[in-house]
Amino acid sequence: MSVAAPEGEALDLLAGRRLVVLTGAGLSTDSGIPDYRGPGSPARAPMTYQEFVGSEEAQQRYWARSHLGWQRMGRALPNDGHRALAALDPDLLITQNVDGLHEAAGSRQVVALHGRVADVICLSCRTTSSRADLERELDALNPGWLERHGWVESRPDGDVDLDDTRDFVVPRCGCGGPLKPHVVFFGENVPPERVARCYAAVEELGTSGALLVAGSSLTVMSGLRFVKRAAAGGTPIVVVNRGQTRGDALASYKLEVGCSEFLTALATATRTPA
Repeated sequence: MSVAAPEGEALDLLAGRRLVVLTGAGLSTDSGIPDYRGPGSPARAPMTYQEFVGSEEAQQRYWARSHLGWQRMGRALPNDGHRALAALDPDLLITQNVDGLHEAAGSRQVVALHGRVADVICLSCRTTSSRADLERELDALNPGWLERHGWVESRPDGDVDLDDTRDFVVPRCGCGGPLKPHVVFFGENVPPERVARCYAAVEELGTSGALLVAGSSLTVMSGLRFVKRAAAGGTPIVVVNRGQTRGDALASYKLEVGCSEFLTALATATRTPA
């Protein structure tokens, strides 16, 4: 299959190079998970960490919505883009997504910058547990909740649009502490050891490797900092995203194409001898 420039030029640049890949919500839209800032996405105001820890009412509202959203996010499957990245097996795959689909597709070297929504942590004793176990407990404590509220709009972080959550019962940890999904909320910091590992992988690329950004607007510094670090080291950068990103000016190529299609073409080009 012939690929028109500049996609073909970007594929030529990337094929055969050592890669670090940074992915965002746009990569998971083909799996049915909406993104935050893609073309046509509605304005969204996700719950902040300060709001979550500030009151039991906020925690009740979060878990009531997230319990509904889990019925979709928890069943989402990897798409062709996830599978292509698993086949490419880059030096490091940095994802801003919390859906766990890279791991489900078989990617090995993954840093989930913002954690995984399939894990739960107690904010008091810091014990971690399975989201699947919590979901069974939420079902038991709130019989008929899913049936009563039916279809409501999903959000990118796994919850939904729902106003009335006053009757929802939220369990607590065995120690009595509040439970939170083990993800980085807005207002929280990414654990420094994750950031350090990503910086190190980007710096090791030098001018002979490349950084590929797929499906991220790079609106928040969480991901943009790695693009800045790559640019400072002279590493070529390819950005694949529908819509403008904050990293466009630093990119060797900016492509307004679908992530799944481009990554599949890259995996094919990498497997095919020149």
